[in-house]
Amino acid sequence: MNFKKPIFWDNPKFSLWILIFYPFSIIFYFFSLINKLKKKKKFQIPIICVGNIYIGGTGKTPLVKEIFNITKSLGKNPGIIKKYYKYLDDEITMLKKVGKIFVDKKRIDSMKSLIKNKNDLAILDDGFQDYTLEKNFSILCFNQKQWIGNGFLIPCGPLREKISAIKRANCIFINGKKNNEIEKKIYNENNQIKIFYSKYKALNIDKYKNKKIYAFAGIGNPLNFFDLLKENNLELVGEEFFPDHYSFTKNDINILKKKAEALGAILLTTEKDFFRIMNEVNKEIDYLEIKVEIENKDNFIEFIKNKI
Repeated sequence: MNFKKPIFWDNPKFSLWILIFYPFSIIFYFFSLINKLKKKKKFQIPIICVGNIYIGGTGKTPLVKEIFNITKSLGKNPGIIKKYYKYLDDEITMLKKVGKIFVDKKRIDSMKSLIKNKNDLAILDDGFQDYTLEKNFSILCFNQKQWIGNGFLIPCGPLREKISAIKRANCIFINGKKNNEIEKKIYNENNQIKIFYSKYKALNIDKYKNKKIYAFAGIGNPLNFFDLLKENNLELVGEEFFPDHYSFTKNDINILKKKAEALGAILLTTEKDFFRIMNEVNKEIDYLEIKVEIENKDNFIEFIKNKI
């Protein structure tokens, strides 16, 4: 899937494109209502869902990694569930480094495999909109910079569901700085919900100090990646972004290499992009290793304990 997010999705000003696409958003909303009628299946082990309503770039996968490690430290034997789509091979490869992952075209089939493997807790990477599974604990992820974009449903905007979907969640994670306005809007939908903040920590940042960087990314919100590099005082001499889950060709990489070489820079990308690049060329590219840091982590651990 090569999808580049439209600029107007994150623009609070009304766009003519919204009028053009509005009938399709109504159809999308109609089908989402039908989806809610599906019969839920309850499993005998806890299910933690890490999802979103803003499509892409909300930090689900790094949070899944952290929750996997947390639940393992609590004595559980967690497994990760990921619905199979070819364009998600990069995320699947990343999660395999964390622990046991079960991938199928239907999450219910993945759950059956997980239970057969004697795992006693399932972590869904995505699946908030999957009504075939009954979850014990649902987390919605947002990025503070994009929040809900222009607030419209796909294709008028970046939302899979209306903001009222927060009512179904137990917990909100906001990647970024504390934002009272966002919190107010969340509590207007669900005044009992817990809100936690997280941020990305670059693990191998010292490796790139005092070097010129030509950065590129094919993720949901590439500007967040470029901002992270700048926040860590790296010298960016070039930035280039591609559609989300972009399939890089050897020619793409050669063009990027020439641009970087002309500026005396090294090529740097995200971990997701690195695992999506052809093996014979990715050795010539560096990637930024990150982990998510949770504010008030002890409180979050206690919260999880009570749910599982």
